[in-house]
Amino acid sequence: MNTKNLTIKPISLVDGVINLPGSKSISNRALLLAAQSYGVTHLNNLLKSDDIKYMLSAFRHLNINYEISKNFSHCKIFGVGKPLQYKNPLTLFLGNAGTAIRPLTAALCINSKNVILTGIPRMKERPIKHLVDALKQGGANISYLEKDGYPPIELHGGYKGGLININGSISSQFLSSLLMMAPLAPKDTHILVSGELVSKPYVSLTLELMKIFGINIKNNNYKSFYIHGNSTYRSPGEFTIEGDASSGSYFLAAAAIRGGTVRVTGINKRSIQGDIDFVNILNKMGAKINWGDNYVECTKNTLQSIDMDMNHIPDSAMTAAIVALFTKNNKNSTIIRNIYNWRVKETDRLSAMSNELKKIGAYIIENKDSLIITPPKKFISSIIETYNDHRMAMCFSLIALSGVPITIMNPKCINKTFPDFFNNFFKISKFS
Repeated sequence: MNTKNLTIKPISLVDGVINLPGSKSISNRALLLAAQSYGVTHLNNLLKSDDIKYMLSAFRHLNINYEISKNFSHCKIFGVGKPLQYKNPLTLFLGNAGTAIRPLTAALCINSKNVILTGIPRMKERPIKHLVDALKQGGANISYLEKDGYPPIELHGGYKGGLININGSISSQFLSSLLMMAPLAPKDTHILVSGELVSKPYVSLTLELMKIFGINIKNNNYKSFYIHGNSTYRSPGEFTIEGDASSGSYFLAAAAIRGGTVRVTGINKRSIQGDIDFVNILNKMGAKINWGDNYVECTKNTLQSIDMDMNHIPDSAMTAAIVALFTKNNKNSTIIRNIYNWRVKETDRLSAMSNELKKIGAYIIENKDSLIITPPKKFISSIIETYNDHRMAMCFSLIALSGVPITIMNPKCINKTFPDFFNNFFKISKFS
């Protein structure tokens, strides 16, 4: 693959089976819980991607022992049975991995000292203030090294527990990070959530994984949580990571647009990932859906516009925006609502999606927290800027299903979560 750009020829049909890689969100959470658990954990179907590699690199520096298989799909973690800790000066470079820097900020603020967490320039633009403020309420000593409210940060331990107020309106990863750390603190923690909690399914995912590792907490309708301190995570022994539902969205969307039938394996109706709801959104848009014990299939049908709040699935909402381009009732626009947190992701995704959708001929209205999408009368072959955002690259590859070629800049940004995306996409594609 050309590292600078990738031109995808028009695709006339997609049909086939995709075996999904492991979920990014589950992989990094499971790694962190296993590292702090009592016992050895065998993780199966671990995602091979940059975000996971950053977490494992941090483990190596923190003296957490693990063994990884050659194909990366199996990881054996030797848990330490206590909070992560490091007493000597240390800098951890975490790229642009939000699923690494946020939970590690919380995990390391109990016992570690002189640990700096940093990343690429974009990471330094992604807010972490609400998490830091919450941790400081529990006694954590954390300092900003450049710009207040943003990485890099330096940790000096000190978190004890107590009553914590946290703003839930920017990122659910802040609350998830606090929840995973709190059982290991010396004292009980009582968390009060202010504001509208975004991406609530990701918090549900965190709670489910904590339960698998032996910790149950009191959850009062996601408004408050009570966590007993001085607790111990215990390894489940073996745990298989679900296929990544967000990654599955692209292939299912491709089938809805120009199938054939595409089956993605590794997920089902019982998935603990919130992004599984994207399947229901495709169904509402008109696609035909068939569920199996370990798969879901999508078949093309006439697509219709929708008006939906997609705060709960912000990643897959981007895929829905692409599907909206192929709806047939052009008098009605698709409206994707309550997605302000797109602005604090790998890039400002609201502006990025708006800019690039306009290039291919769509009529777009970008609001503070919503996107209104009217399909193009005619698709325009374009060069798509990805803003070093893996989801921009994967989403806009679907424009090749419109009958025009599309050029994706910096296609290797997919390495963040799905290095084999294009190989898989081309495997099920018939080119015009």
